[in-house]
Amino acid sequence: MSNEKSILPANGYVMLVLLMVLLIGSVFGLITTKNNWFIASFFLTIIIMIPGFVLVNPNGSRVLLLFGKYIGTIKSNGLYWVNPLFVKKKISLRARNFDSERLKVNDKLGNPIIISTILVWRVRDTHKAAFDVDDYENFVRIQTDAAVRELASKYPYDNFADEGLDEDITLRSSMTEVNEALEKELEDRLAIAGIEVLESRIGYLAYSNEIASAMLKRQQATAIVAARHKIVEGAVSMVEMALNQLSKKNIVDLDEDKKAAMVSNLMVILCSDKDATPVVNAGTLNT
Repeated sequence: MSNEKSILPANGYVMLVLLMVLLIGSVFGLITTKNNWFIASFFLTIIIMIPGFVLVNPNGSRVLLLFGKYIGTIKSNGLYWVNPLFVKKKISLRARNFDSERLKVNDKLGNPIIISTILVWRVRDTHKAAFDVDDYENFVRIQTDAAVRELASKYPYDNFADEGLDEDITLRSSMTEVNEALEKELEDRLAIAGIEVLESRIGYLAYSNEIASAMLKRQQATAIVAARHKIVEGAVSMVEMALNQLSKKNIVDLDEDKKAAMVSNLMVILCSDKDATPVVNAGTLNT
């Protein structure tokens, strides 16, 4: 529950005019009457009134305290005048960017990865930001790092068939879902400080240096196997089509041995990763 209380103090421009009137009156009284009390009045006016002026910029705020008691927060921009004894703590309400450091953490499979996050945030509740945590800016930094570590431990970096892993969400391929989970984690952690999370996303993601080379080879091998699988599927389809067309159009009559030889030759040609070198048979098909 928020304990923030917005207040609207006295108009600062009116008090500024009053200050000028009092100062001019003190100077005029001193000149005309030569009474030293006007000197005391002059300095007393400055000491009492000037510390009470508060300037609030757009998207800024001032938290007011009186002897340790929370009085309220000024959120409307302008010039105001408050009790000179108030302690005025400045808290910005502007949106801020935070690019975390690249952290070395373990994913769900225990693989070391390097990850960082970009966070856009702002103060929503000035009372919580000022009093519920010691330093809300440092709180954001530490909790963001903790949230990134927690997120990385929940998901694998990628799926690998040889491990029998079939995760719907991975850090590499499911950025939308991962960013939503990160945002939810940060909202829960930063709510105590009155911080609103505007946006959060993974800024950098890679395997750690000690396993990056091995994982790259593994990914390349997976891609090669997948490509070979498609090639074999296509080759079988083409061989089947060739045999059906030869049989349908009665171009040549092939027995089972000749069909087997033809299938073997076609599969070698279609599945090879190099161009085939043709060999002209000058004899019969049986030689």
